[in-house]
Amino acid sequence: MSDRTADGWYRHIEEGTGRRYNLDNLTAAKPGGDTSYEYRGVRPPHGRYWAYSRANMERMDAEGRLVLTPTGKLYVKRYLDESKGSALQDIWLDIDMLRGFSSSKERLGFPTQKPVALLERILELSTRSGDVVLDPFSGCGTAVDAAQGLGRRWIGIDITHLSIGLIKHRLVGRYGPEIVSTYRVVGEPTTADDAAVLAREDPFQFQAWALGLVGARIAGSDKRGGDKGIDGRLYFHDSVSGPTRQVVFSVKAGHLVPAYVRDLRGVLERESAEIGVLLSFQEPSAGMRSEAAEAGFYESPWGRHPRIQLRTIRELLDGKGIDYPHVTGANVTHRRAQRARATGPEAMELFGRPEGEISAE
Repeated sequence: MSDRTADGWYRHIEEGTGRRYNLDNLTAAKPGGDTSYEYRGVRPPHGRYWAYSRANMERMDAEGRLVLTPTGKLYVKRYLDESKGSALQDIWLDIDMLRGFSSSKERLGFPTQKPVALLERILELSTRSGDVVLDPFSGCGTAVDAAQGLGRRWIGIDITHLSIGLIKHRLVGRYGPEIVSTYRVVGEPTTADDAAVLAREDPFQFQAWALGLVGARIAGSDKRGGDKGIDGRLYFHDSVSGPTRQVVFSVKAGHLVPAYVRDLRGVLERESAEIGVLLSFQEPSAGMRSEAAEAGFYESPWGRHPRIQLRTIRELLDGKGIDYPHVTGANVTHRRAQRARATGPEAMELFGRPEGEISAE
């Protein structure tokens, strides 16, 4: 039974137990024995008969299942937790599609994203706890997310560093930072030499990877060439009820020139951003660092933060991050894929195997 049906049909909540129930008819069209008796001062309507014997009526009444309405009608409670629902059919209509970026809390902005509930059902039908799930076109990581939540092992593959970065942030958002120690990423740079190869072979993928190191996202979705001088953006809050603020990024894989810092300062003012960061493979010159320092500081409740910051790839790999307010939930750059409600009936396995206890590994 779908949650939509449950919410609409079992709309009453029993006081004291919290059980959901609906009020069902106690009468039938055809008589069967002594079924026209009076019970609690009520008789069946003309042409109708009680569907239960007097003994069964008394039993249900003793169990608190009968309800006499102010209008003098008698009903029986049908509890949601006693309903068996219906078996899954070939066509599943009880899991809603993701209808656009703003209409679903689960939506991450990925064009072909599927609901987690759909992938969970498929995995519950076809795998057991501890099985390995392979998704060779991971995209934004819905299958990986579902597999992790159901206690399956998983392998996710994607050709773009944009997707890999999104999946990593998605897992942290759903399962916490400790999830990072439970998997290994193969194929992304781990040293400055690896990064140099990526920068030379595919500058756009280098850009996506570098932004992923600091929790930022490519500006303008996945467009190559940036967005009016901005390669990436990071959004944050520096107070619980304060406005959303932003860090803008410029990523340079090649030779650095002082004009890059001046350009970034101009972008910072144009965008009314709090902080601007230049990520580079090459070490900035002393003159560039001096000009960056002239931009001054952004004052937050958590301290002073340089408005223009220069970071090399080597520094990022060594763990030197961006200086901005690092409070709980501050980085709101990546939408978090919130848990979609399981709206369908509980699924049995595809091959009829008994499902063991699920435990995350």
